[in-house]
Amino acid sequence: MSSIAIVGAGPGLGTAVARRFGREGFTVALVARDRDRLDALVRDLGESGVAARGFAADVRRPEELAGALERAAGELGSVEVLQYSPVPHRDFMRPVLETRHRDLVGPIEFSVYGAVAAVQQVLPGMRRLGRGTILFVNGGTAVVPHTERAGTSIAFAAESAYGHLLHERLASEGIHVAQLVIPGAITPGHVRKDPAVLAETLWGLHRDRRGFRHFADDLGS
Repeated sequence: MSSIAIVGAGPGLGTAVARRFGREGFTVALVARDRDRLDALVRDLGESGVAARGFAADVRRPEELAGALERAAGELGSVEVLQYSPVPHRDFMRPVLETRHRDLVGPIEFSVYGAVAAVQQVLPGMRRLGRGTILFVNGGTAVVPHTERAGTSIAFAAESAYGHLLHERLASEGIHVAQLVIPGAITPGHVRKDPAVLAETLWGLHRDRRGFRHFADDLGS
């Protein structure tokens, strides 16, 4: 049975992706910090026929995140699809001239150390399967840095570079790595940025396996 691990799962995009992949027969590992929220998401998905389990972990604690993904693989089978999409903290978005070196620790832990830990944990299983997909979901500052959001601008750029390197290195092994850039906010009812629409886009990235960087909407939106 195929499984997807969604790191940073929540009631919006994470749940929508779980439903979309669940319709294709995937079991779902939801990874987030809040155990109560995870339990509620699992119940909600179960009522709609999606087999999901929650695994509590903080992405800023790489060993904790790796442990959660290890448990997920043990309970659900090797992770075929990894989605890394935790929502950044608001205090990561300081103006550049007010950003000290210590202010970058959190964003880098969040977007780089967590991403690397997650990939390294699931990659051996994907290699054993001979296939896999790694999906990075980022905001628009991954592409166009913003002077008022220095932390995410810097950390997302580093995460993007890591993802691009993986894309180039792993393609020959049948493992596809892609990034979806979502400018602005995820917006229910929006023609391109509704959670269900974005979930369909992410399913398409997994299915079609073309290119690294993709945009959910125009950068100016």
